[in-house]
Amino acid sequence: VQLQASGGGLVLAGGSLRLSCVGSARTFSSYAKGWFRQAPGKEREFVAAFGWRRDNTYYADSVKGRFTISRDNAKNTWYLQMDNLKPEDTAVYYCASGVVRDPMRPREYDYWGQGTQVTVSS
Repeated sequence: VQLQASGGGLVLAGGSLRLSCVGSARTFSSYAKGWFRQAPGKEREFVAAFGWRRDNTYYADSVKGRFTISRDNAKNTWYLQMDNLKPEDTAVYYCASGVVRDPMRPREYDYWGQGTQVTVSS
């Protein structure tokens, strides 16, 4: 299983970016699909995820109301729409997939993309 994340970049505070993660068909069967981020000197933290039930979505409190996770099954792709970005959102963003019980715990995910850098300047 391979995941390919893309869409990062440099944006001004208040701006928007959309990240994409393309996975194999296997990741779209019943796996959870998530986004995590890691800033320099900090641990990897949860951002958003679909649970193994398709109608369950999860968001970190810090991004609720600003970020939206979505998917396109036909393209085996899930997205992270990030609006009203803040400098504290600056990090490398990773997509992940796997059979997980708690979609917010990075250790439970089996497969990871390579990461895409998001930089928000003030």
